[in-house]
Amino acid sequence: MSGLIRAGGNALGLWRQVAAGATPALDPATRGAIARGHELLMAKARGNDAVYGVNTGFGKLASVRIPAEKLAELQVNIVRSHQAGMGEPLEEPIVRLVLALKAASLAHGASGVQPATVDLLVAMLREGVLPVIPAQGSVGASGDLAPLAHLAAVLIGEGEAVWCGTRMAGDEALAKAGLTPVVLGPKEGLALLNGTQVSTALALHGLFLIENAFAAALVTGALSTDAIAGSDTPFDARIHTLRGQPGQIAVAAVLRALMEGSAIRRSHLADDPRVQDPYSIRCQPQVMGAALDVIRSAQAMLLAEANGVTDNPLVMADDGDVLSGGNFHAEPVAFAADMLALAACEIGNLAQRRCAMLVDPVLSGLPAFLVREPGLNSGFMIAEVASAALASENRQKAAPAVTDTIPTSANQEDHVSMATHGARRLGPMAENLCRIIGIEALMAAQGIDMRAPLSTSPLLEKAHAAIRAVAPVLDRDRPLAAEMARVAALVASGGLTTPFGHVVERLFGES
Repeated sequence: MSGLIRAGGNALGLWRQVAAGATPALDPATRGAIARGHELLMAKARGNDAVYGVNTGFGKLASVRIPAEKLAELQVNIVRSHQAGMGEPLEEPIVRLVLALKAASLAHGASGVQPATVDLLVAMLREGVLPVIPAQGSVGASGDLAPLAHLAAVLIGEGEAVWCGTRMAGDEALAKAGLTPVVLGPKEGLALLNGTQVSTALALHGLFLIENAFAAALVTGALSTDAIAGSDTPFDARIHTLRGQPGQIAVAAVLRALMEGSAIRRSHLADDPRVQDPYSIRCQPQVMGAALDVIRSAQAMLLAEANGVTDNPLVMADDGDVLSGGNFHAEPVAFAADMLALAACEIGNLAQRRCAMLVDPVLSGLPAFLVREPGLNSGFMIAEVASAALASENRQKAAPAVTDTIPTSANQEDHVSMATHGARRLGPMAENLCRIIGIEALMAAQGIDMRAPLSTSPLLEKAHAAIRAVAPVLDRDRPLAAEMARVAALVASGGLTTPFGHVVERLFGES
């Protein structure tokens, strides 16, 4: 067990832990609000007034009044009818996030669900009962309806789930874990389906991978700078203070710290004939700093979404009102996902240009393709081509999704966010980015080796050692695919920056 799921105020660190396998409990302080919201909702259900989703149909059918004896059937029907997801199931870390995010939203007490429903969500997370949620089928409008219906199905003992690595019927998974399905009360099916938890989980998962890749790209960028015997003058604090961009200032400080004490740098301070390095070296603070500011903005938007209530209608227990609105519209998540996609693309573009520079003897001052006896050996020639292919793939994926609205539900839902597939592309983009940075890491480490007996800085020596622990020096041609994969995994896991986390740990603010 790790931490508590609160009704708001959950730090990004909690969501990172959930994605990594932690099982937080529900904060006991939420129980009063959940109970009050449920009591008010039940009172409204017993009354004569029409309340959307409680005693009416859904979407275009909101004007259809449902008789009291069929209210429970109404909630089961919405769960069954909305199970229209398609495609491969979401990965385990994302499903874990969906469960925790849904529990956090319901914990505000503004959805009117019974406490047992929230308890079961948290218990499923704790016991590892993970609903099988197809990745496709949501437009991010009235919540992530289709994927969340597949989650809700397991809560009522239907659908499918994975437990202990085995896919099985939902009721079987609950039984094996010692859990009992809930019987849905008024509005509970709708409350489970409404919300942006799937798109938010996908975006958070992408954010966490991109954060690791960003930090690693600062390390490989510094390594590449030293490998080509580049200048660290462009990282001088005075340059960046004059511009005043916060991300740029922070990135320049990290690059200075990483390169401090490099014998390679000292060796060419006095007599370097070059005036300026290429932009992929010289403008790292400007490009990476702008990307950092974008990531920070997306982080803030997603944190607010993770801690908010995205259901409809909403129960105001203190005022006795039930209000119908549109908090389920995932536009904030869609914008955040697009921002992250652009940042990931640009980080990869810059790293790829450094890969191209490293294999070019005119620009790098190193042997062609970073290998002895070029010609007989091709060295990193095709590794650089692979980095270009990955960067191109990310450029194709980086087109905005939020502007691709399309009317649905007989024009009742006439503007949608497309947040879910906008966020879903972040995982593959982040994987591509980690591979690009992994290729640069291999090349930069090779360049540092070729500068021997001169050594790089103490901090970059640690990064060099981490790379060499999974990939030896390339002295003659050999297959590189497995080594590229190992270094990409090092980047994705944060392992490349672990030896000096204190240098980069403050880049992303709240942990």
